Amino acid sequence: MSFRPMLQRGAVGPLAAALVAGSVALYPRQTAFAEAPRDSRKPIYDDFPTETVELVKPAPPAPSAAAVAAAAAPASTSTSPTPTDILTAQVRQARLFLYSHSLAVENRFNELLSRAFHIENAFTNTVASLAPSPESGERLVPGSVYVAVAAMAGSIVSRHRGIVLRTASPLALGTIAAWTILPVTMRNVSDLIWEYEKKVPAVAEQHLLIRNKAEYIYYTGMAHSGMARSMMEDKISMARQKLEDLVRKGL
Repeated sequence: MSFRPMLQRGAVGPLAAALVAGSVALYPRQTAFAEAPRDSRKPIYDDFPTETVELVKPAPPAPSAAAVAAAAAPASTSTSPTPTDILTAQVRQARLFLYSHSLAVENRFNELLSRAFHIENAFTNTVASLAPSPESGERLVPGSVYVAVAAMAGSIVSRHRGIVLRTASPLALGTIAAWTILPVTMRNVSDLIWEYEKKVPAVAEQHLLIRNKAEYIYYTGMAHSGMARSMMEDKISMARQKLEDLVRKGL
């Protein structure tokens, strides 16, 4: 059966038109899958496609010498400090000034206290070192009283003499009494005086010279006194012998 005569004669019915239209509408243009491939999924929150196209950027032009000089020059700030910044800086300077001076005063006060404590300890240790040891048997309380009495006795004895004798007599008698009653204490005192004198060489030399002369005079006097004593004993023995001879002759 030929369709051309039918089409020419207008025998195509509404059914044929419907079939043609349905075949065109239902013809699949793309294959449908039950589940889309994982590689082709797109996140629902992406605004831009994942595939980006890299574009070749043109090279930037070389900077000119003026631009390089302008970039190398330091950027000048034209903003001036506010009153708050000025007040903050002044308050900071005032606090630093007060802190430094208060710290200096505190350090100076601590140094003075340390020096005072050092002097006090040195004085206490010095006085304690002058005291006699318990093994020596010396007692400062009665011994110092006896020395003071001896010095007063020398002052009383020389009260009608000259100024030199009135000054030397108490010192001489007090020194002799001190060396006699408190020998250990006087030795400690002399050692302490000698330690201070060694700091001044001239004074130490004069002290040694005077000490040597005093020792020479003392030992010479002891020797002369011994000789005089022996001579006196000889004279007494001779006089006694003569007296015994006269007594025998008279008998």
